[in-house]
Amino acid sequence: MFIKTISNSKHETFKQCQLKYKYRYVDKLPEPEAANTDALQFGSYIHKVLEDGVRCKTVAELIEISNEVRGSYRINESYDGKDIICFENFIKFNSQLEDVGETESQFEVDLDLKGELTLNGIIDRVIKGKEGGYLIIDYKTSKREKTKVDLYMDPQLQGYVYAASKMYNVPFDKIVAAHFYPLTGNFVHVKYNAGQINKHVRKLIDDAWKIRKKKKNDFRASRNEFCNWCAYKSACPEFNSPDKVEKVVCELKEKKKRLDEEKKSSDSGK
Repeated sequence: MFIKTISNSKHETFKQCQLKYKYRYVDKLPEPEAANTDALQFGSYIHKVLEDGVRCKTVAELIEISNEVRGSYRINESYDGKDIICFENFIKFNSQLEDVGETESQFEVDLDLKGELTLNGIIDRVIKGKEGGYLIIDYKTSKREKTKVDLYMDPQLQGYVYAASKMYNVPFDKIVAAHFYPLTGNFVHVKYNAGQINKHVRKLIDDAWKIRKKKKNDFRASRNEFCNWCAYKSACPEFNSPDKVEKVVCELKEKKKRLDEEKKSSDSGK
């Protein structure tokens, strides 16, 4: 299954379950059921407000932006008031930074010398320091916060540091990678050495080649701790009969066809 580029999401999905990878990235099937929809919707909403309000100086300004965008998300009432806490912590955190920097910084950088494989993604925020270093910030609205030890093993941040090094032509040790947690105001940051980043890149390349060598029928389901949160569980042979799996997959293919036709119609009308 030839791929030209890989992202952290694709890589993590492949490591979790190859069948899930096939459903999502090969067949491009819509998800039959949302995993923890409430948390995803709230997280997307907060990310949008912080992105649009990166230059705001007051909570009132962020609330004004929130009023404009909140209608696009389904926010469960259990999250009422938590957005204000996020805004307050963000304003306090933002006031301590030297610069606004770039938001939603998209990248696609070479992983190998021949340019045959690339890494792509989006970094929530990148800030250049006065002494030439860079700060990479990833906003996290989940309840579970990571420690420094966790971040040293975090493949997403390692990928971001590799990309930033390529984009801005700076060594790895000049880049600080961090998680900011708007709900608590906590800021956890680390620096990686060249050995850590190079090991991560080798793993990305190795797994990308594993994907390339596979045929469509080679992507097998893996029962593991991620299954309870998998949106494709109803289409998984580990939990359902072959007839049920076939039925659900057929329904998803029909849904995909319908959505593709609707998008095509919408695009042609623009």
